[in-house]
Amino acid sequence: MSDCCAPRSNGAYDLAVVGAGSAGFSAAITAAEQGANVALIGHGTIGGTCVNVGCVPSKTMIRAAEALYGARAARRFPGLAGEAQVTDWTRLVAAKDDLVGTLRQKKYIDLLPEYNGVAYLERRARMTREGLELDGEPLPAGKIILATGASPAVPDIPGIEHVAYLTSTTALELRELPRSILVIGGGYIGCELAQMFARAGSRVSLATRSRLLPEAEPEISEALTRYLGEEGITVQAGLSYRRIDRSEGRIRLLLEADDQEETIEAEQVLITTGRTPNTAGMGLQQAGVELTHTGAVMVDERMRTTRAGVYAAGDVTGRDQFVYMAAYGAKLAALNALNGDSLAYDNEAMPWVVFTDPQVAGVGLSEAAARSRGFDVKISVAPLDQVPRALAARDTRGLIKLVADRETDLLLGGQILAPEGADSIQTLALALKHGMTATALGETIFPYLTTVEGLKLAAQGFDKDVAKLSCCAG
Repeated sequence: MSDCCAPRSNGAYDLAVVGAGSAGFSAAITAAEQGANVALIGHGTIGGTCVNVGCVPSKTMIRAAEALYGARAARRFPGLAGEAQVTDWTRLVAAKDDLVGTLRQKKYIDLLPEYNGVAYLERRARMTREGLELDGEPLPAGKIILATGASPAVPDIPGIEHVAYLTSTTALELRELPRSILVIGGGYIGCELAQMFARAGSRVSLATRSRLLPEAEPEISEALTRYLGEEGITVQAGLSYRRIDRSEGRIRLLLEADDQEETIEAEQVLITTGRTPNTAGMGLQQAGVELTHTGAVMVDERMRTTRAGVYAAGDVTGRDQFVYMAAYGAKLAALNALNGDSLAYDNEAMPWVVFTDPQVAGVGLSEAAARSRGFDVKISVAPLDQVPRALAARDTRGLIKLVADRETDLLLGGQILAPEGADSIQTLALALKHGMTATALGETIFPYLTTVEGLKLAAQGFDKDVAKLSCCAG
């Protein structure tokens, strides 16, 4: 879209925000609500990753695949049978694109006229020693916030430069469902999309150097690996990549696992090995904005960069790459830029979600992280076959793991693997935020036949065998 709105008469802005995604809009709106005159600078499609190529398109396709699985899984109830398949992949993708376009219009483009203090400028931005330039022309601004996001990273695999690979962006644009697909990378994007394509009908292999979801608890990673395998996905973990090439219309990945070389072949290859901050070509280091070894903008807890008056937020910082944390950090950056750096970034009770099925969700410290911080840790693991809701649904895939301090009984963190488990994690986030003990959580009243009741059972599991409790006991 073209530039809109106008700067103040002297041509200067109180704040310039570089990047028009979720972080950029959060910073611009926050600043406008403070009465500031703001330049919001975009380059490319307005709205950034989440609405255009990330959360919105991926989750609608994942939900469609869940509908296919749900019909086929009806047979878990005696007397039921169901079947479903993709009848028109192109139409499904078009519906996804329509949703993306609608939300981009409503949540980004249509918002701009609502904030008179925000001028949207569609230009390429670059930092210099003197300040900010747009297409080579200086833009006077009192403070600057960098919120340029990140892009899919490419792994260092010999031959990758000669292979036409898919990314999380282009995979969701395919107009034909691939007969087979190799997913390289076992993080949350790789796991989500591997399962989505498998449920839609592709033959899927997933290869990863470590284990699935390396930041998750080992029990959860192991269980998810098993569940994906049961759906026909070939998971190969703990390996090293030797070479990748394309021959006779097929991708071939040569890998080594347990001192044995193997080859995986597929029609398409999808790279999901992380994301790279969008800092290249912006002149940041020459302008006094230091970067980390991964190319991310270095910030402190106040969202300040190493150059006075310049802040950064969102995926470009390489920290907590979730859209809600991008918006949160950008809001802090705007408030600090305008009001004196009094607010500190706090992610101690940050919930996170992986939209596989079962879903994975967590908050706080894992067992390993808690031990590394010096806590005397106690843990409780409640399998989902101890949760009445899962038994009634005849779907006991999953578990709940809680971590607490042995001396104080203070809850330190927890993770959930369960169908729709993501809807339960905020309860644990609130428990952590308000300093709840495991005992107090176990004594809290929860509604019966809900997944979230599993948190109560897991909390009781520190001291009791929950298998010996009656329904609603305790």
